[in-house]
Order: sequence, then C-alpha cells, then structure tokens
Amino acid sequence: MRQLRLEPVPVSDNLRAALTAAGLLVDDLDGSDRDYFVCVDAEGRAIGYSGIEACGDDSVLLRSLVILPAHRSRGHGRHLVELTIEKAPPSADVYLATANTASFFEHIGFASVERDEVPSAILATRQLSELCPASATIMKLSKPPT
Repeated sequence: MRQLRLEPVPVSDNLRAALTAAGLLVDDLDGSDRDYFVCVDAEGRAIGYSGIEACGDDSVLLRSLVILPAHRSRGHGRHLVELTIEKAPPSADVYLATANTASFFEHIGFASVERDEVPSAILATRQLSELCPASATIMKLSKPPT
C-alpha cells in the first residue's frame, strides 16, 4: 500500500515550477483563502502538489493538482485528489475546473455541472472569473471517492 501524505507548503518556486511545467495556472496562487500541499511518499520524496481554496462557508475549489513527471502513471493522481478532498471541511461542496482532464475526475466521483448551478462564490474566484477559459469544465464532487 502506498504511504503518501500531504504536508502544508507555502507558495514557492518549486510549486510554481511544477504547475507551470504541467500547464496549470500560477497567476493567482497567493491568497489567505488558499492552502497548498506537497504530497510526499514514505521516504519524504515529493510526488506532487495540490491546493484548496475556501469559497465561503460551504464550498471549496480544488486547484493546482499535479503529479511530478517521474511519478506519473502509478495511481498517485487519484490518491492526491482523495487526500486533498480530506482537507476540505466535511460539509463543504467540492468543485474544480479543468480544461482537459474531466474523464479522470469523473472516475473519482466528480460530475460536470453547468455554470448556472455553481455557487457565486466559486464563480467569483479569480481562477473561474478571469483565468480559466470559458470552455473549461466545472465539476462538483457528487459522491465520495471509493
């Protein structure tokens, strides 16, 4: 069994470099409503990064999910998502936006939602209001990962 864990991490050059290399947004990383994590294995090696942005009292936005290239295609992505979801308040609705990985997230328990079904606090994030293309798929966790 994989022994992966998340550790809090500040916005850093390593985080920015990993996200940039994966083609993910870095223009809005700073903010007191965001927490970032490094995913490490049992030996303490960095496997990837993730983030979560609080959006009011009842919603969070998953963001900045990336597995480092040397660790891809080993099932770590799913585990990273699951560990990051655990960081959200238990009663919070969990959302994300993706340009090209919707099918990956569907297998974890997310479902696409129309913009008019998304809380205004999520839509007001800089990620969704300015940075993500209008064609990005917005998804909501519809069932806990199994």
